[in-house]
Amino acid sequence: MFGLGLPLLSRTMLKRGTIAMKTTQMPVSNRANSIAPSSTLAITARVRQMKEEGRDVIGFGAGEPDFATPDRISDAAIQALRSGMTRYVPVPGTPQAREAVAEKLREENGIDCSAEHVVISNGGKFSLYLAFQAIVNPGDEVLMPTPAWVSYKPMIELAGGTLVEIPTTADANFLATPEQFDAAITPKTRAIVLNSPSNPCGTMYDPDAMRAICDVLARHDHVTLISDEIYERLIYGARTHLSPGSIDFMRDRTVTINGLSKAFAATGWRVGYACAPGHDGAIAKAMGKMQSQMTSSVTAFTLPALVVALEQCQGEVAAMREVFEQRAKLMYDAVSTWPGVTCAPPMGAFYVFPDISAAFGSSTADGRHIASAGDFAAALLDDTGVAVVPGDDFLGCGPHHIRLSFALDEDSIVTGCQRIGAWMDALVGMGESGS
Repeated sequence: MFGLGLPLLSRTMLKRGTIAMKTTQMPVSNRANSIAPSSTLAITARVRQMKEEGRDVIGFGAGEPDFATPDRISDAAIQALRSGMTRYVPVPGTPQAREAVAEKLREENGIDCSAEHVVISNGGKFSLYLAFQAIVNPGDEVLMPTPAWVSYKPMIELAGGTLVEIPTTADANFLATPEQFDAAITPKTRAIVLNSPSNPCGTMYDPDAMRAICDVLARHDHVTLISDEIYERLIYGARTHLSPGSIDFMRDRTVTINGLSKAFAATGWRVGYACAPGHDGAIAKAMGKMQSQMTSSVTAFTLPALVVALEQCQGEVAAMREVFEQRAKLMYDAVSTWPGVTCAPPMGAFYVFPDISAAFGSSTADGRHIASAGDFAAALLDDTGVAVVPGDDFLGCGPHHIRLSFALDEDSIVTGCQRIGAWMDALVGMGESGS
């Protein structure tokens, strides 16, 4: 009878000022407070907001292809939806989808696996999260060459592990050596993460380098390799990709991660997968068990689309790869003209990671000091409308770098790079006190 909200007596007393409202701040877990938000997603959101406000913005921040998802993939999902595929499916994916993934990995990657070793999850990111949760115990160490994608470190820490960086340099194309891995492995090392081709560096390990790293791991049989191969189809020049899980002695010690997002221009679909053949599929089973308590399966009607993508869309992927290869050269050539900047050539993925530390110590025309990659990116966006991702969160030598994605049209690449070059030319003191 009193309607919604406070009881009548309480509302009357509040009007008379006899009771003060109390506010309670809901506590947030230490776990949540310890994790920083994704800087790459923050930049993407900022660019989207600025464009909605009508500003002239060129965004080099987004880590997603600018192509549409191939029609036959979308058509498969639409057909599945219309046919009533809207109910629960098995947590790790339907048998058909898991077998399609296993067949792809056997035929294209040379990995001896079966459908029972495959878990399909809500994006490659969640596949990685589950892998860490299934493998890492509190106190374990996880080795990773840096600079590296921003989300690996929080995922490792959420599993209770400690990230141990293996620092790399642009002079070495951001590639760690077998000797570095050997020196870094200790009895506490539980896993190693390799992302080849790399986000943010755009470089990759060739087959000989990958085999040499695996030869080191052969002497340390307590270490599992997590191989993030989400960019494996986006490789340029005469380079080839080698999945470490295809090496006989690494089969049982490798978790291979992949998905639809990058090569199939399907970032918003959130379909990723992991393959873990080792120990009778124990890791895959553990990942599936955890997923059953977290998300259940992926969206049901995306699974037929995954099958179509893997079995029928090689032509569309090849066409996108050719465009990206042209853009890689265009971007690298443009970045190489910036004053004082060095950059490793892109070998795969769709990123360049130039060193812009020559600008540190300089100032903008209106007096803003450039002391970090974050300062550089913020001032650049304000002055030119060009968005880049500062390298700080990528660890290693990242704070000297910015990441640019060339997943945008060629005119935007040229115009954006020209704006950056001209802006750097105008920085006061550029080249005098930079490091």
